[in-house]
Amino acid sequence: MPKKIRLGILGGGGDSLIGVLHRVASQINDNYEITGAVFNPDFEANKAFAEEIDVPLNRIYKDFDTLIEEELKLPEDQRIQVCSVLTPNFLHYPMAKKLLDNGFHVICEKPMTTSLEEAKDLQKSHEKAGTVFALTHTYTGYPMVRQMREMIKAGALGKIHKVDAVYYQGWINTIIHDKEKRSSVWRLDPTKAGISSCMADIGVHAFNMVEYTTGLKVNKLLCDFNYLYEDNKMDVDGTVLIRMGDHVKGVIRGSQVATGEENGLAIAIYGEKGAFRWEQERPNFLYKLSDTEPTQVYKPGHAYNSELSLDGTKLPAGHPEGIFDSMANIYKGVAKAIRGQAYNDGEFPTMTDGVRGMNFIEATVDSNKNGNVWVSLED
Repeated sequence: MPKKIRLGILGGGGDSLIGVLHRVASQINDNYEITGAVFNPDFEANKAFAEEIDVPLNRIYKDFDTLIEEELKLPEDQRIQVCSVLTPNFLHYPMAKKLLDNGFHVICEKPMTTSLEEAKDLQKSHEKAGTVFALTHTYTGYPMVRQMREMIKAGALGKIHKVDAVYYQGWINTIIHDKEKRSSVWRLDPTKAGISSCMADIGVHAFNMVEYTTGLKVNKLLCDFNYLYEDNKMDVDGTVLIRMGDHVKGVIRGSQVATGEENGLAIAIYGEKGAFRWEQERPNFLYKLSDTEPTQVYKPGHAYNSELSLDGTKLPAGHPEGIFDSMANIYKGVAKAIRGQAYNDGEFPTMTDGVRGMNFIEATVDSNKNGNVWVSLED
């Protein structure tokens, strides 16, 4: 068994959902140990949380800059190897850039940056560093999403005609209708969240799912946002028409005000030979549709699945796996890359996906701002 990879964590302290998700996921395949961290900007709260989850206090730092400075003083075989960036959006770019510039591997939450310009600059730092960079589009880790990708790549659907991706949530309803509350949440604050709320938070997941599964690139889009209130400057709902070629079109729908919805990410891909349908809230079922045959249902853990799907399946068929396992598969792929082992290019999203995601987010904002017009994405 190789030595565990030394993992640092930035953000994700207290009752942070994303913090729990990353910490648990990093432990599932026994590849990582949490070596150092800045869980919280308040140093006392930072230390208290480290004690709560039993992380040694000698590598708990008062701030990010101190973490970099002190870790670089250590011998290479002792210092943190990879850092997970779990902070609010506006900190992703400066933290990831400084980590890359100092030779660390990086696992970063999405959106990767708050602008396309930052994303391109980060890409230059990554190319110069030559280290591993992973972006946690968590849902690419589900075995049945990976199965869909591999089957489409093998020609199961033939020529693709249409894609319909949706990500509906309703959580912001408890905030958006109260003026005081909507003025105090960081996701609705452009200085912390960036230029978008809904599309940057969940719409970009649907966009990534489209490109990940189909192998096609969105080249043009037209977007219409809903802000609900004049004083709210951030989108909380949006519909995006997409083109991936002259005869390959689709729609991406995202909403944080879809009342009653929980975590409704779903995708349907229609081709000349058949179609696939998958839903995040029922992740163990991949449906293959046909005009001439009964609907087929693919499930994890069976020998008929692809190598990529099976590699991300930890339990025998019939035993449900979920979001922690999906994120763990991304961490597993990163571990292979850090160790120089062979891995499938579908095991974790990369810097390229981060740049594509920021291109998508900025294009949706530009399209809506300019009167719902078609906007081209960069190649």
